[in-house]
Amino acid sequence: MYLAMKEYRRGEPAILFKALSDPTRLRLLNLLAGGETCVCELTDTLGVVQPKVSRHLARLKRAGLVDAQRNGKWIHYRWAQHGDPLVRHVLAGLREWMTKNQAMNGERRRRKKVCCRISRRKPKGNYENK
Repeated sequence: MYLAMKEYRRGEPAILFKALSDPTRLRLLNLLAGGETCVCELTDTLGVVQPKVSRHLARLKRAGLVDAQRNGKWIHYRWAQHGDPLVRHVLAGLREWMTKNQAMNGERRRRKKVCCRISRRKPKGNYENK
């Protein structure tokens, strides 16, 4: 367990690039580039089961690429803000690539449709958007 904890020190280039080396994690970051997003919207948009999405989001969080906020039973993820210039530079390039990639653009369009459909499923009254 000690090695696993040591592996995820923020700011190490190998950790950054390991986190970005998986296609599913890139797809998740692509969807999160549109703003804070609930796990249920990510699973529905990507057509991937919730445990797999949660596992990849946890890896991105440990690498310092995403932040999470619990709101009742919902967990919302968003891109993390960075002070590390290497991380900022790499993520800026990644965002630029995502805006030009047809597959990534298609998934962001699909997320907008899923987002509207899922928001109707969320319980009213207890849900506050922070």
